[in-house]
Amino acid sequence: MNIENNEVNVNKKYKDSVFTKLFGEKDKLAELYNAISGTNYVPDDISLTTSENIIFIGRENDISFTIGDKLIVLIEHQSSINPNMPLRCLLYIARQYQMLADNDAIYSSRLVKIMPPEFIVIYNGKDEFPEETILNLSDAFIDKTINNLELKVKVYNININYNSDIMRRSETLKEYSIFVARVRKNIDNVHKLNEALEKAVKDCVKDNILRKFLERHGSDVINMLSMEFNLDDAKRVWRKDAIMAEKERMAEKLLDILDIETIAEKTELSIEKVQELKNKHTKA
Repeated sequence: MNIENNEVNVNKKYKDSVFTKLFGEKDKLAELYNAISGTNYVPDDISLTTSENIIFIGRENDISFTIGDKLIVLIEHQSSINPNMPLRCLLYIARQYQMLADNDAIYSSRLVKIMPPEFIVIYNGKDEFPEETILNLSDAFIDKTINNLELKVKVYNININYNSDIMRRSETLKEYSIFVARVRKNIDNVHKLNEALEKAVKDCVKDNILRKFLERHGSDVINMLSMEFNLDDAKRVWRKDAIMAEKERMAEKLLDILDIETIAEKTELSIEKVQELKNKHTKA
């Protein structure tokens, strides 16, 4: 693996995230699911059902598969846990059932049997989060006295020093957690993103952490992570721009009512910015 000569093309589109590339193999997926659920399935018990037509949250970091008599949706989540995750999973599983079911059969008088779903989120974001928690769809209901539909999402924190029992049962997950932690540490300490990613890959190979996987897919891993962090940065900029635009719209509505200093205080804009908006407003 020649990392030094690797040229990162951030415009290239990858089907997988690092997570799905690592755990998309049936042996690793069985290992991970058994570690979480305390079961003893083997790779042959798994059938992958992830569809290229379903993109869950912006990039494909979800894996859908059947195991035993269950349909599992496994999701890696690196940002702050979104309370709308159960609703997202509801839309996702509805699409999955639509793709798996016989359209003619569902209109017949015969009961169509479906696999019960299970939703698992692997969380490795930066925010503090419990080892395990359950998000309920019913928490979003306007009227909580009416509960005719429920969906539960199990969230497991896999950051370092969390869920040691699961990590003990899945060496791959433990090493993946270490790898992600090293990537983040390097990004904080190394000025250039690609240099930080390359260092994390090389150091983990040297320390026998995901060694075979990184030796085989190191260049792809660097490319995928580069795209991922660039996208995250872009999203932060978009959110910041949207917040600023909203503040400016609010300030413009107050120009004919309040003085500049009060508007600046209420909108958290600088006095100079409010004055600029006032000048534009006066000219208009």
